Amino acid sequence: MSKGRILVVEDEPVVALDIQARLSRLGFELAGHAATGADALRLADENRPDLVLMDVRLDGPLDGIDTTRELLRRRRLPVIYLTAASDEDTLARAKETGPLGYLAKPFEDHELRAALEMALVKFEAETRLKQSERLLSTTLGSLGEAVVSTDKNGQVTYLNASAVELLGLSVGHAIGHSWRALFAIVDKDDGAQVEDLEELCVAHGGAPRCEDMLLRLPTGREAPVALSVSPLYAPGGDGLQGRVLVLRSIAQRKLAEAELRASMAALRSTFRQTVRALASMAEKRDPYTAGHQQRVARLACAIGRGLGLSEDALEGLEMAGTLHDVGKVYVPAEILSKPTRLTHLEMAIMRGHPEVGFDILREVTFPWPVARAVLEHHERLDGSGYPGGLHGAEICLEARILAVADVVEAMSSHRPYRPAQGLAKALDEIRSGRGGLYDPDIVDQCLAIMANGYAFDEPAPDRCVPAPSPPDQSEENA
Repeated sequence: MSKGRILVVEDEPVVALDIQARLSRLGFELAGHAATGADALRLADENRPDLVLMDVRLDGPLDGIDTTRELLRRRRLPVIYLTAASDEDTLARAKETGPLGYLAKPFEDHELRAALEMALVKFEAETRLKQSERLLSTTLGSLGEAVVSTDKNGQVTYLNASAVELLGLSVGHAIGHSWRALFAIVDKDDGAQVEDLEELCVAHGGAPRCEDMLLRLPTGREAPVALSVSPLYAPGGDGLQGRVLVLRSIAQRKLAEAELRASMAALRSTFRQTVRALASMAEKRDPYTAGHQQRVARLACAIGRGLGLSEDALEGLEMAGTLHDVGKVYVPAEILSKPTRLTHLEMAIMRGHPEVGFDILREVTFPWPVARAVLEHHERLDGSGYPGGLHGAEICLEARILAVADVVEAMSSHRPYRPAQGLAKALDEIRSGRGGLYDPDIVDQCLAIMANGYAFDEPAPDRCVPAPSPPDQSEENA
């Protein structure tokens, strides 16, 4: 198997024949012999050799160095010069062409073999390296992220096209300058300009990456970016050689997030309007108890806030309070507005409203246990409630809060079958039922709220429900 195809460029026939014989003995294949520069260029184009042995001194208008320069202009080929003693000017010209070796005439077979094999291996390695560099350069250039490389002192050594666009800099202006003079990274958490990017990113998540930073340019322009910082160490990990900074604009993401928040706000508003419409549908059947569900929801939220519930949980509690009597659409209007005590049959119908409300709401995908709270808001800790006769912690927290708020509001308000009994009597009711009928912590919180001046007709500052719907609404009668 041939070790490589060699083009011999030598104008002395005897020397040329000797070199060709040596190449054959050493296992190399002859790609041609040329005595002039013009012939060498022609044979190189026709035969595509792997390497050229080039005599420095050739007859004709092109000597070996001129021929090599033209050869390299046309295509990359490794060249070894064959030379006798040469003057300094000739050697200087030869060095400019970057040959892969020199062989001084006369030379031995082992010298020729070593020079050829080393040149071919070195040329193959350089070719792979250049291909890798081109691939890396093309890849980095096509990335949408801005890539900035620095040396160990923070001086910029490279930036890709995206970095040029993001930073508004030319490559010539950026290379050799400190990145700190070209742009600044600001920590959005405290507004401070960052000096040590690696420490910042590690502090933001255990990895050299920060998702929400601010890029600030000397022009005053700012842009939200995600940032990653990767240190470059010398082989063996001895000494920092530089860093690679990758900046990704997140302006579009921020815009999309803002649009999503606006869309969610609109959807939430529509959702709340739908909930109020459902509540209004039930309450319009009973004009004597207008606004009961909203007042219960507001008091329940005040209690929940005092108990330390999250804003999300409070919103779910508000929904449950606003809808807790929606099942009364099933109850005939004459029962809802009856001015005398209900019969056993009428009471049974009335007591069915939690289950009807549950049936109405269970198909709605609430992110909170709204349907369950509606179902259980008439349960009591001692099991005397309805519809399931649940005990203690079997009743969900939202339902336990609604139970207290519902009793206080109902007893404080006018009903068709009785006048308002007053807030004091309502508070006595939950106080006497504390721990038996009602959750003691919830009762204590409700009493504390009322002691601080809470009033149904004046929304507290920490209310978590919207303004009440128009009157003409209904309430519980059981």
